[in-house]
Amino acid sequence: MPRFSAQTVTLLQELLRFPARMRYGYELMNETDLASGTLYPILARLETLGWLESEWEPPAQPGRPPRRTYRLTGDGRAGARDMVGRAGLPERARS
Repeated sequence: MPRFSAQTVTLLQELLRFPARMRYGYELMNETDLASGTLYPILARLETLGWLESEWEPPAQPGRPPRRTYRLTGDGRAGARDMVGRAGLPERARS
């Protein structure tokens, strides 16, 4: 099991709130208070580990850039629950 920073555990805790839903990086930044320079490298590492999957969503309006969404994989859910539990944090309540 890899070791993760407190910021990574915070992100995993947030991703467990809605584990099957695709989430935007901007939404995750707002929910975790992580800066983009912290969040996006963590997302990339988790995807490389196979804990996240991502998709590009086409622009909602012409002229807008596509947006990338993320969600936990099955392995990611199991690993995230383990890491959040090891950190002594509860899974965040679903709102």
